[in-house]
Amino acid sequence: MPSSIHKKNRVGNVKPKKHLGQHFLVDQNIATKIVEQLRLHRGVQDVLEIGPGMGVLTQYLIQHPAYRTTVVDIDRESIAYLQEHFPQLGDRIISADFLKTDLSKLFPGPFAIIGNFPYNISSQIFFKVLEQRDVVPEVVCMIQKEVAERIAAPPGSKTYGILSVLLQAFYTIDYKFTVSEHVFHPKPKVKSAVISLLRNEVEQLPCNEKRFFEVVKLSFGTRRKTLRNSLKSYNLPPEVQAQPVFDKRAEQLSVQDFIALTQLIEENI
Repeated sequence: MPSSIHKKNRVGNVKPKKHLGQHFLVDQNIATKIVEQLRLHRGVQDVLEIGPGMGVLTQYLIQHPAYRTTVVDIDRESIAYLQEHFPQLGDRIISADFLKTDLSKLFPGPFAIIGNFPYNISSQIFFKVLEQRDVVPEVVCMIQKEVAERIAAPPGSKTYGILSVLLQAFYTIDYKFTVSEHVFHPKPKVKSAVISLLRNEVEQLPCNEKRFFEVVKLSFGTRRKTLRNSLKSYNLPPEVQAQPVFDKRAEQLSVQDFIALTQLIEENI
């Protein structure tokens, strides 16, 4: 973080109303630490902040000379506050629902994402990131601790699941640090965590990607059952279902295992 960033006149200290399950960060040290996690992977300059609220992260983002910051928020109160306190952003203050926003109209090229994601739509945000993975090389976000642990979990873990596999297929996940519930307003009932996602070198999976997503979701849909039961809708030949992989449960498979499984299914349906 540049030394020119001072912690006076902090606009993020206003206590806004809660919306969309969001808990607003009010600790300036944590805010600067989150922004410091951005690496502008692959030379990206555009940064999109999701759910800026009253600008606790925005105030540091706009002072970084390498960043071209855009913010998007669905809450009109937050938008009005941002327009008043960050006039330099101009038309890069977007009043919209991120999940419904056509990002190609905002950014002609790649862009990084940062934000204190609303807890109750964080998974939906990640699925949209996956849809945009070719133009989103980096994400830094604060989310519920349990969700962060799930995304970063290795195969074999009880928390390893759909988002773990899908995100790890295309991104390197780094669990950065845990955040106490006492640095938010209103105070959540759970701890939070900051994670980063850096796009890996996989441009395309060596299998049908649409089928890969489908296989992963079906496999974890009944995670206590073996894959033979979870994937029975494919009506695979008995000799294929007899293979050892179908005796396993979803959480036992790595990303590469799911790729191989997808290839196997594609060859036999």
